[in-house]
Amino acid sequence: MQKYRLVPHPDFPPLAVTGVEVSLTRHDGRHWSLDYAVDGTGELVVPHPAAPERTDELWKHTCFELFVAGDAGYVEFNLSPSTGWAAYRFDGYRKGGRDLPLDSEPQVTRRADGVGAQLLLPALSGVNWRVALTSVIEETGGRISYWSLAHPRSKPDFHDPACFVLQLPAAG
Repeated sequence: MQKYRLVPHPDFPPLAVTGVEVSLTRHDGRHWSLDYAVDGTGELVVPHPAAPERTDELWKHTCFELFVAGDAGYVEFNLSPSTGWAAYRFDGYRKGGRDLPLDSEPQVTRRADGVGAQLLLPALSGVNWRVALTSVIEETGGRISYWSLAHPRSKPDFHDPACFVLQLPAAG
């Protein structure tokens, strides 16, 4: 298990949230466990529980995200504390976006301070995968902050290839 500390985008700082940490475990290459934990949750807005099903526009509220790029395109997972989830495939930077067919649905576990998730990633080409770990955090009053391992632009854009700073060997 590896732990990663996300940083807020400087132009969209949080009010009460003081940190977001992600624990990532790869069990056999394509089977991943993720645990997103938020520090300073007093003002955190957590979506109400819902059916654990594919749901679009989760990123408009508190949502935890994973982006994984191979040699050709990338995939995006959105994981909500509601237990809703979304998965997309892109051919290139914001190009060809569509629902990602999955062998099994993500298992999202709701927690007061974040989410846990079990994922089976699709087969991606490449020797190394580039990964972006990100979060959208909503606080009381509608304040939104954007968290990532890196923020290469003046405006939050988790699809930017420069956000994919974590390098992991591809599934073997």
